[in-house]
Amino acid sequence: MDDTVKILNNLIETSEDGLKGFQEAADKATAPTLKQMFAERAQSCSQSARELQTLVTAIGGHAEKSGSVAGAAHRGWLKVKTAVSDNNVAVLEEVERGEDYAKASYAKALKASLPPQVRDVVEKQYQGVCANHDRIRDLRNQYRAAA
Repeated sequence: MDDTVKILNNLIETSEDGLKGFQEAADKATAPTLKQMFAERAQSCSQSARELQTLVTAIGGHAEKSGSVAGAAHRGWLKVKTAVSDNNVAVLEEVERGEDYAKASYAKALKASLPPQVRDVVEKQYQGVCANHDRIRDLRNQYRAAA
């Protein structure tokens, strides 16, 4: 159980980082469609974190409630990068980088031995992270080509 709680708490931190990162991206993007999409993704990350927190509590653990130091550093880099470059492309590049990290965190979690009900939730969230990543990558390529 301790290993499962640790894995889930890592994913909670990842989701919280995503929430804050998408909020920052929504603030920094200049295109209204990107602002809207980032705001929706932030809400999705919040829901994922709550779902994971519920799982941790259900198995008798103590759930994380905040993001990581690495996530805070990433958001700081987003602020610097968008201050000196094309906002939309820079924001999309940094969001994609954050999604790369999230994909890796979920893939690592899925390599662990997890109870079936936990694995189902982690797998479902991993599929969402992969879809987010691919959408961000495609938008980044689209905005780059238009620049």
